[in-house]
Amino acid sequence: MDLLKTPFPNIKQTIKWLHDFVPDSSYSYYYITKALKLCGEKLDKRLKDFLRSLLGSKGEIGTIEVYVEVTSEFEDSFMITELVNMVGIEIDREKTIGWLLSYQNNDGGFGAHKHSNLNSTYHAVASLSNLGYPVKSLEKTLGYVRSCEKPSGGFTVVPKSSNPYMEHVYFGVSTLDLFGEHARYPEKTAQFVLKCQNANGGFARSHFGISTFEYTFYAVSILQKLGLAKTI
Repeated sequence: MDLLKTPFPNIKQTIKWLHDFVPDSSYSYYYITKALKLCGEKLDKRLKDFLRSLLGSKGEIGTIEVYVEVTSEFEDSFMITELVNMVGIEIDREKTIGWLLSYQNNDGGFGAHKHSNLNSTYHAVASLSNLGYPVKSLEKTLGYVRSCEKPSGGFTVVPKSSNPYMEHVYFGVSTLDLFGEHARYPEKTAQFVLKCQNANGGFARSHFGISTFEYTFYAVSILQKLGLAKTI
């Protein structure tokens, strides 16, 4: 709704619900904090202590051993580094940068166990950017992202895959944005996104599927970065 420049309905009830919610993970802290900020509210006082408890002695943030349902092994790193900046916590940025860079693979992408994918690459690059690292110097990583881009529109999770999905398109476009780059096929990428819109106005993961808030957020974000948000 913020991307669409639409006022939030029942904002007082939303703020009360957010303050009453008891976060218990980096995921819940991240979204509660982001929502409170969008509502113009002060950040949760419990957040600083929670964040400090997550920082490892070697600069690691979270764990790379994650369940298959998790978007990527660096999603926690992305959320935590953004929250650290939001609340102004001092951390050893060089250590964390070194830890993240240790997962850059020979193909330029990022991923645990020497297996790169676009999801992990986005979260690693975004985390590095949050930490102040000059991500534009990662030329090989940019090449990896480009190798996931489809001339027919969109991005795939790994190079040479056949079918793009909404989250991969979001991660591809967003990673290029961090590099100050743009999609090579913006019109075709926008066409893919728009074909995922259902009759209820929401967006699905692909051309066939149910609408969700998550995919709708991805879709609006993609179209905005492509400069085509007015098409929805």
